[in-house]
Amino acid sequence: MVTEASQARTADGSRWSAVIAWVLRLLLLPVVLIAAVTDGVGWLITRPFHSEVAGEVAVNEGLAQDRTPLFDTLTHWGSMLSDTPVIVVLTALAAIAFRLVFHRWRESIFIILAVWSQSLAFLQATVFIDRPRPGVHHLDPAPPTSSFPSGHTSAAVGFYCGMALVLALHTHRHTALKALWWVIGLAVPLIVGVSRLYRGMHHLTDVTWGLLLGFACLAVVGYAILGTPLFPGGRGRDVATR
Repeated sequence: MVTEASQARTADGSRWSAVIAWVLRLLLLPVVLIAAVTDGVGWLITRPFHSEVAGEVAVNEGLAQDRTPLFDTLTHWGSMLSDTPVIVVLTALAAIAFRLVFHRWRESIFIILAVWSQSLAFLQATVFIDRPRPGVHHLDPAPPTSSFPSGHTSAAVGFYCGMALVLALHTHRHTALKALWWVIGLAVPLIVGVSRLYRGMHHLTDVTWGLLLGFACLAVVGYAILGTPLFPGGRGRDVATR
């Protein structure tokens, strides 16, 4: 009995060690690298290449000059698609729905981490990168964070493209549905990004890097959660076969 108990404890310890190594290798280290690259790009934009990118404010100025009540309203709703409270609520609802529909945690964990990973990379960048927002009238309250990168845009990629990925994997036999999920999933981040530019909240490079940041985190989390066994030693199942 003692030997069996000892063997069980050893097996549990080995399993947890494997899980920790798995998390470090497939999730934590890649996200840390993405965050470091984000900081590096932000430093380049705000320091050595500041003069080279200064001209992009013309994009914001041009959009500000052509503002109309209609587009003010449309971009208000476009920006709200990725407001923090909206993303938090939608992510929670999606995680619950995935659990109820698919009867497992894989997809729920994926959508949560897809949103959280980009959020952590974005938030740490606002600590180290101090980039003023465009010098035009802001149509939204400006939070006391750096303009770089666009958190609204990266969050839109994390959630809406993450949703598209899960739904496309589970409807892989229906080409039209797969196309629909991706059209919606890709359109929303673009709408959010353009809305943030129009409303004077971000520079073009902020939005561009927000898109790249969101897709990078989505790729890392997608591979780790959807593309491999959820835990080392477990039996992975391709969601496309469900």
